[in-house]
Amino acid sequence: MAAKLGIFGRTRSRAWGAERSWGLTMWRPSLLLLLLPLLLPPLRRGAQGKPSPDAGPHGQARVHQAAPLSDAPHDDAHGNFQYDHEAFLGREVAKEFDQLTPEESQARLGRIVDRMDRAGDGDGWVSLAELRSWIAHTQQRHIRDSVSAAWDTYDTDRDGRVGWEELRNATYGHYAPGEEFHDVEDAETYKKMLARDERRFRVADQDGDSMATREELTAFLHPEEFPHMRDIVIAETLEDLDKDKDGYVQVEEYIADLYSAEPGEEEPAWVQTERQQFRDFRDLNKDGRLDGSEVGYWVLPPSQDQPLVEANHLLHESDVDKDGRLSKAEILQNWNMFVGSQATNYGEDLTRHHDEL
Repeated sequence: MAAKLGIFGRTRSRAWGAERSWGLTMWRPSLLLLLLPLLLPPLRRGAQGKPSPDAGPHGQARVHQAAPLSDAPHDDAHGNFQYDHEAFLGREVAKEFDQLTPEESQARLGRIVDRMDRAGDGDGWVSLAELRSWIAHTQQRHIRDSVSAAWDTYDTDRDGRVGWEELRNATYGHYAPGEEFHDVEDAETYKKMLARDERRFRVADQDGDSMATREELTAFLHPEEFPHMRDIVIAETLEDLDKDKDGYVQVEEYIADLYSAEPGEEEPAWVQTERQQFRDFRDLNKDGRLDGSEVGYWVLPPSQDQPLVEANHLLHESDVDKDGRLSKAEILQNWNMFVGSQATNYGEDLTRHHDEL
């Protein structure tokens, strides 16, 4: 007897799809969510004649943009270091900065400096690369936290790795060989979902041992963050949009992913704008369709290296002797820019155990 589908299967797919959507500017985190439109049209299309709830008014649901380091203005000239604080420590934990005295803040900042150096070359100085790496680490905390939250669900044998069989069974349920989805309506759709998940897992599993480390599971769940996963993101997008299977995304396929018109309905202005966007900015070679490289440029556009920009700024402002690196003393001397005055519980970064940072 086959077990029912797992926690992300038939019984919870509708709720899971709603909870796991990343909003308008983030790539969907799992193949299961990518195929929910086939299973659950109301989640994807909404009422006829309306834009997809996922798509947003400008069709950005598939586009990945790196989360900004901070939404605060970068206004150091007027003594407002909120942007720097959130970039260095993370915006969520930065809210609690008032809980520490200046002395406690500096002491804990000193321990963070030691950690940054140990994570690099351990030479007693913080280089630009080490500072950039720390800021990028902070920027990606939400991803690490999401993987940590899912880890115990997938690592069912508690061996510190997630095997493909564990992930498959946790997601789809246990089936005897040859009986996959025999008790599920639209079994073929689920089989396609399973095949896509397995293909993505194999790409994320860089050493090919069918066992995912945390880093490899992160690549599976968040492929948009990993250069070696770029091709799979593009392939999945093409599979979703390329309905005639000619290897390209035509403009009507592009629009159909965003909007479903009622018979006789006049096309809304935003859809006409999307058609123009397709012609002017998506179709780079102007052949009337998107190939794989153009799809990649669209869903994974090149972006500014925000952590590097901020690291350069902090280095420039704090490098007293202008030797291109920061001593611990230089950072602590300018501690107000890094973590604030009286101000730095910046929460968990300054109060967590060091191995959690």
